Amino acid sequence: MADRDTFLREFRGETLGTVSAQSSSDEIFQNQTIRPILKLQNDLFIAVFINYVNKNKPDFYSYTVEKKLQTIENSIQKDIKFRNSLKGIVMALFTIEEYDTYIQNSSSLNKRMMNLLIDRLKSQVQLFEVESDSK
Repeated sequence: MADRDTFLREFRGETLGTVSAQSSSDEIFQNQTIRPILKLQNDLFIAVFINYVNKNKPDFYSYTVEKKLQTIENSIQKDIKFRNSLKGIVMALFTIEEYDTYIQNSSSLNKRMMNLLIDRLKSQVQLFEVESDSK
């Protein structure tokens, strides 16, 4: 297990964001664990979301940018099956120690995780324009 945990920490890279003495435990977990995983898995999240809209929102590519942004948010917040799939992509890269921390406050950490992912996908909405051109 120690080999896996060491590999994961090195593979994910450095803390993203600021961690200080005043940081809450959730904020520390977010910046040391969640943000590096989201960054590492970014291309996969893009591919997963494209697959999701292709199957569930066939008109997505014709939406206005504002409607696309709302669709990103609603898809992650309201489609529980999709949301759980996204959580699994993140949790698969937790160390055992991080998983133990996560289960202590999973509700709050899930909220942070999904909000960060929503923001990440929204900030890359232009990538969803390109996909419609390649069809």
